[in-house]
Parts: sequence; structure tokens; C-alpha cells
Amino acid sequence: MLLNFLLLFTLSTTSLAAVKFNFEKLTQQNDVVWGFDFLADGRIIFSERKGVLKVFDPKSKSVTEIKGTPKVWSKGQGGLLDIRVHTKSQKIFMTYAEPIGEKATTALASATLSGNELKDFKKLFSAQESNSNESHFGSRIEFDDKGHVFITVGDRDERPHVQDLAFTTGKIIRLNEDGSVPKDNPFVKNKTAKPEIWSLGHRSPQGLVRNPMTGDLWEAEMGPRGGDEINLIKPGANYGWPVITHGREYSGLPIGPNSKEGMEQPVVYWAPSISPSGMTIYNGNAFPEWKGNIFLGNLSGAHLRRITLDGKKVTGQEELLKDKGYRIRNVRPGPEGFLYLSTDDGIIARLVPAN
Repeated sequence: MLLNFLLLFTLSTTSLAAVKFNFEKLTQQNDVVWGFDFLADGRIIFSERKGVLKVFDPKSKSVTEIKGTPKVWSKGQGGLLDIRVHTKSQKIFMTYAEPIGEKATTALASATLSGNELKDFKKLFSAQESNSNESHFGSRIEFDDKGHVFITVGDRDERPHVQDLAFTTGKIIRLNEDGSVPKDNPFVKNKTAKPEIWSLGHRSPQGLVRNPMTGDLWEAEMGPRGGDEINLIKPGANYGWPVITHGREYSGLPIGPNSKEGMEQPVVYWAPSISPSGMTIYNGNAFPEWKGNIFLGNLSGAHLRRITLDGKKVTGQEELLKDKGYRIRNVRPGPEGFLYLSTDDGIIARLVPAN
């Protein structure tokens, strides 16, 4: 364990060639900007965790509230979560903490944007099962350009359910874009399993991205006290939580071993924690030096982390925007190749080349 920690510490301080950029603050809101994406006309649609959906126009600098959003359970880490725009259909997909009586669970829905209102709202998925815990909802959305949508669902502090295929908590879910279950999902033929499950053994997964160059699916999740990790997701694979982890209880007590046969190891992990959130893989032209790099927003770490890869192996890491002190909630490349981010104190900003 000590050797692993020392190796990781060495990796995390690897020096990378600095790329000069300017930080441009675009708008300041009053709540956590949890998710955002780009409409076909270049406007930014974004979610505020308390349950409000808005659109920011970079040209006029105006912000417009969108009507027709679902009722959300806005407590603790719950609320309106990720928001994605399907590039072909322009349909809006969103995840949120769905209220079920006095309890809540993670849900996925789709709708169309008509003017300043959501139309044709359809709930596509609701995770089993609801509870009154206020943490670990997940939840990010990703597409594979083959008609499927992936979402992450946190463990909701129900550890026994994470390794149980009868529950969708602590899992990555794969659906057809209409909410139906793909026939080639890994557990479809298992009569005791939820057929939506793509992978299992996840704690608090708040980052999910498909590599635009290779098609690989990458995920980032928070451990407890240490054990934050990035995983390369394979169908049917078990990523171990809470049986194995590189973290400890918040009290400092151990949770379990670091490894076990049949359970996947992370591509990289962090101890102490940096609290990884949204992630992307850059494939734009504005920063050619960054092409193929992972960018990871961090909450307690309060920085944007750049991670370089050689195939599927991490070769270096760099901390950006550390001087800002922002809890960076999400990061996405924009249509012109700039790198956009959002923060827990309501900022949407972007990085643009210094020249």
C-alpha cells in the first residue's frame, strides 16, 4: 500500500509542458452549475442543482430560464444533475434526484426544447431503490453514437446493494435512447439481474466520457477517504466497491483489501482524495498539445486536472487553475475547441489559447 501511494504521488507530480491559455469567465449564477452542454446554435444549456434549467447566450450574455423541468428532490447532493444535448436529434437528456414520497432515487428523462420550454417530457429510467439518504446519486450521461445512452448511478450509501445485480444503485446503466433495454447488455439473460446494468461496483461516479477517438468509455468516481479513481469501463465488469478500495472509512478505519480476483483495478487512483467530478477527453483544434488528454474537474482538490495517456496508460498529470480555488463540477469542450467548465459557486467559464 505504501509503495502504491509513493508511486502514485510521483505520477501526480509529473511535470508536463505548460500550455498558455487565458481564463474567461462567461457568467455567474447563484447555485451549483452541475451539468451543461451546447445547443446547435452555440448557446449553453445548463442545470442548477436546486432544480432550475437555464440557457446562456454567449453573444448577448443573457440567461433564460427554461420551463417544464421535472420536480426534483433538492436535498444534500440531490437535485437536477446532468444535462446533455444529443448531437443528431437535439433532444435534451437529463438526470435528476426523483422524489418518491419522502425518499428519492436517480432518474433519467428526455425532452425536446421548444422556445423556452421543455416539451414531450419522458422518464426513461428510475433506479432501484429509493431511500432518504442525501448522497451519491451520481450522475453523468454519455452517448455512444450507436443509439445507446449510458448513465452513472451512485451507491446512495447502500453498500450491500452495490454488488447485488437486483439493484441498479452503484452501477453504470446502458439503455437504448428511447429507454428500452438493449438486447446485448451483459446481464440480460440473468433472470435475477436488472437488465439495464452495464457494470457494477461503483461508489460515487460523477464523471463519464466516451473517447471520441477510440470509443472507449471512461469513468471517474469518488472514494471515501482516499481511493478516488478513474476506470476504463468494460461491459459486465465489477469495479469492486465496497469489497475492494484504495480508500478508508472517514474515521480512518480500513474498509477492505486493495484487490481481489475477478474485480477490476482503476487506471489511476488518488490518496489523499481530490474528489473528481465531471470529465472529458479533449479532441479539439484550439489546443493541439492537449489532444487526447483527459480533463477532470475536482471538488475538494479545487483544480482542473490534465491527464496524459499513452493508449490506456496514464503517463502524466498537471494541475490547472489551482490558484482560482474553484470547486470545478464539470468540464466539456465547446464547438469551437475551447475548454469550458462550471463550478459549485455558479460560474461558467472557458479556457482559450493565449494567442
